[in-house]
Amino acid sequence: MNRIYKAFENKKAFIGFLTAGDPVIDKTVDYILDMEQAGASLIEIGIPFSDQIAEGPTIQEANVRALKNKVTTDDVFEMVKKVREKSDIPLCFMTYLNVVFHYGYDEFFKKCQDVGIDGIILPDLPYEENQEVKDVCYNYDVTLISMIAPTSKDRVEMIAKEAKGFIYLVSSMGVTGTRDNTSFANNLEEIIEHIRQVTNTPVAIGFGINKPEQVKEFKQYADGVIVGSAIVNIIKEHGSQADEPLKEYIQSLTNEL
Repeated sequence: MNRIYKAFENKKAFIGFLTAGDPVIDKTVDYILDMEQAGASLIEIGIPFSDQIAEGPTIQEANVRALKNKVTTDDVFEMVKKVREKSDIPLCFMTYLNVVFHYGYDEFFKKCQDVGIDGIILPDLPYEENQEVKDVCYNYDVTLISMIAPTSKDRVEMIAKEAKGFIYLVSSMGVTGTRDNTSFANNLEEIIEHIRQVTNTPVAIGFGINKPEQVKEFKQYADGVIVGSAIVNIIKEHGSQADEPLKEYIQSLTNEL
């Protein structure tokens, strides 16, 4: 059994996202450890890619910065090895199908197993077409994380029935990026109720969360929250000196859990 369950064990989970190689690959190791120290339960690591269809400008720009540094998928695997020398925190990749396909499914997921990646999120992989990927990643004990958007009840329950690890509930339609409270879908609690009818898999809400009051609200009915763009913005602002601002910001959010 991989480590994802630990993120939700007897607590609400704080899941943080950052782009590998922004500003440089060695700082990604430091920032993952900083996030864990500040109370993060699981870290999503973005593999730099040029066509991030689910991402808003903040994360797109982080990918551009990492790619300008010539960060490769192999560099990201080596970075994860360094994290695993110091930490057992659950880790998931967030990337796109093209990255995995071109690397080779078996080779990619074997590498994930070797370095200690627990799960993968593929925003451009439709539920109806995920079997080929799922078969391979589960051979290597890597959990394919299901994403659910604010859509029809029937589709929500269909995806939730097969979900493993945790369910990534998208807070609103559109791309990633910080949002104010009026931009979130108004039926998230109802969607989670539908999910609970068919599975005990934990549900974490992501896309746009960036304020302590949002964390405080969503923790009432979700099992965790996911914060990405706000973290990437801090790294953009402070570059290689983001350790303390990053820890302070994440602590302000995890204090609400």
